[in-house]
Order: sequence, then C-alpha cells, then structure tokens
Amino acid sequence: MRIVRETVTANYAARSVQLPAHGAWTYDDYALLPDDGKRYEVIRGELYMSAAPRPLHQRVITRLSFFLEGFLENSALGTVFVAPIDVILPQKLGDPVQPDIVVVRRESLHIIDELNIQGAPDLVVEVLSPSSPAHDRNLKYDLYAEAGVQEYWIIDPHRRTVEIHLLRSGAYVQHGKWEEGEAARSAVLEGFTVSVDEIIPA
Repeated sequence: MRIVRETVTANYAARSVQLPAHGAWTYDDYALLPDDGKRYEVIRGELYMSAAPRPLHQRVITRLSFFLEGFLENSALGTVFVAPIDVILPQKLGDPVQPDIVVVRRESLHIIDELNIQGAPDLVVEVLSPSSPAHDRNLKYDLYAEAGVQEYWIIDPHRRTVEIHLLRSGAYVQHGKWEEGEAARSAVLEGFTVSVDEIIPA
C-alpha cells in the first residue's frame, strides 16, 4: 500500500530535507528513508511501504531460492538474488523496487551493479501478502510487464498456488497455474521445475 507521508516527514525534517512531492520520489530520496525493517519501494515516482514479511512468506522465499540456486549453479544459466535488493527498472519505473526473488540470466549479468541491479531482471518472484495482494497482482503486474521482465511468478502461500506469467508483445499471458501435488515449470529457465509442495509448506 502507499505509505502515509507523515510517517517519513520526521526523518526528512531531521536532515533538513524537504519531503518530495507526490510522483516525484527518486532513488536519492529513497536512500534517506530509515532502516526500520519495513520494505520501501518507489514506483512511478510514488513511495510505497510494506511491513516486515511474515514467517510463512519467508519460508516460501527460502525454499524456492534454494531450488533456484541449485539449478542455476548446475546449469550456469545465471544467478539468483533474494530480497532485500534494490532493482532499478528502466525509465525509472521502479526507483527502486524490491522483488522477493530476482533471477538474472547469464546473458544479462551486465545489469548487476556494485550497489544494485540496473535494469529489468529476466525473472521476478513475488509472494503475496494477505494485507495487500493487489500490490503484486495489479500494480507490480503492470509495472514488470512495462519494464520488460520476461517471466513473473506470483505465489499465494495460503491457497498454495504458483502462477507463472510470460511477457508476450508487451503484456503478460499466463503460462500456467499449479496447485499442491503439481510442479511448476519455468519457460525462461529451460528445464527448471519445482514442486508446489516443496516450496509452500502445508
């Protein structure tokens, strides 16, 4: 959800810095925010905040990243990052965003900078939060498509589903939706499959 401006006013006032106007947030403004355990993102110039993730959310991320890391290490197809990591999307669409999991394929490794990722990752994973599922299903869905992210995973840990969307002609189409007892398969990472039961605990 979009952050209430009053929650960051004091932090800016302490630095004698003026709070950015709506739609005018930048990475430099973001860098002044407090390190308070919350996740901040700047999307199309607006500041968004989400609370620290819940244990189930983190378990899903940990499990999936384990399988991705093993696959990518064996195949040498690329590398995986887990939040928090700043991703600067093209044209400042995200300045930054912090996906739950990011995969950068071997041919795109040049976008990995010393401080952050500068460009659209090849694959992004978001695990839905019960308090704000629309943030990932709507706002980020459109954002990642516009930025050029080729494959977008949406994981619902409570319904125990994995959806994969592929970018086709500038818009996402659903590649598949898998439930418990089934195995999700990537298109961008050829050969990568993972059981829903193995990444989402019952």
